[in-house]
Amino acid sequence: MHDPNLIILDHPLVLDRMTRLRDKNATPEIFRAAVDECANIIAMEATRTLKTQPKNITTPLIDMEGQILSGPAPLIVPILRAGLALSNAFSKVLPEADTGHVGLYRDEETKRPVQYLVKLPKKLARPIFMVDPMLATGHSMVAAIDTVVSAGANPDDMVACVLIAAPEGVETMRKAYPTMPIITGAMDSHLNDHAYIVPGLGDAGDRYFGTV
Repeated sequence: MHDPNLIILDHPLVLDRMTRLRDKNATPEIFRAAVDECANIIAMEATRTLKTQPKNITTPLIDMEGQILSGPAPLIVPILRAGLALSNAFSKVLPEADTGHVGLYRDEETKRPVQYLVKLPKKLARPIFMVDPMLATGHSMVAAIDTVVSAGANPDDMVACVLIAAPEGVETMRKAYPTMPIITGAMDSHLNDHAYIVPGLGDAGDRYFGTV
């Protein structure tokens, strides 16, 4: 079934950088650079629906009416630790945004997320970008979104932003949040027996931070 709220970025630069970062021989420097560049493009797409308001300015030639962002500053919420790899790029695109954090790790036996940290601002009535490199089983993303919603956020204000998604992860997301926008740089084939995305790129956090 066609999912109008699932956006897979078919962009030449994303295809190129995704190939670079998937390569197991990529150095941490190459991997980080490719992730950052992909994340910049994902951030541009994710912010497409931000609201603007008119503002009168004077250029070196004439007066004109321009557009500026309106409403409260957006919130970026990386899912720790690997989500930091995307949040850095989002912060560059949106320097006015605040950043919250949800810390989760995966229990290797149950493949379920375990929460260890939540740091969110009190004001959550604003655009919120949930960022994590991988949407594998989808359980971590859903758990993080649940946490932010429980703190007072409106799911309609939220966007899930990932580098790579698996069909299983999208299915999990759609059971919990049927219409929430998901923006991804690639849709991969499936999960293996260890719940890793195939072909994937391995452990995004370890490769980004050089802790392989």
